[in-house]
Amino acid sequence: MEQRLSIITLGVTGLKKARAFYDALGWTVANEDQAGEIIAYNLQGMTLALYPLDKLVEDAKVPAAQPGGAAFTIAYNVRSEKEVDDTLVEAQKAGGRLVKPAEKVFWGGYSGYFADPDGHLWEVAFNPFSPLGADGAFQWGGA
Repeated sequence: MEQRLSIITLGVTGLKKARAFYDALGWTVANEDQAGEIIAYNLQGMTLALYPLDKLVEDAKVPAAQPGGAAFTIAYNVRSEKEVDDTLVEAQKAGGRLVKPAEKVFWGGYSGYFADPDGHLWEVAFNPFSPLGADGAFQWGGA
């Protein structure tokens, strides 16, 4: 298996509300299926998809998930501590909820968390030990 993530699919409780949030962040939809059941945003080297939670649970054949009980986080790395602060403000203006204000963290960086309207946790971090590449690409240890 190659070391790669292709798509992160978030099960959402309201597709229109979720799309409005990501659109408000300034993201551009790459694809929306004819039935309006899945929305995709192309990212650098991968895609974020929004899909109704009930359909995701049905497709995966798993017991119903609890909204807001995310067992993972999505990390969004930036170039500076100021950009962490600015991104958290932007997320709140778009309808996200501040979970943890930005602060210096134990590993030597600076980060905070917000939740999207469905409770998916996003960490916004500046990692001085893994600077972003010129194109914004992240690689552990530096791009």
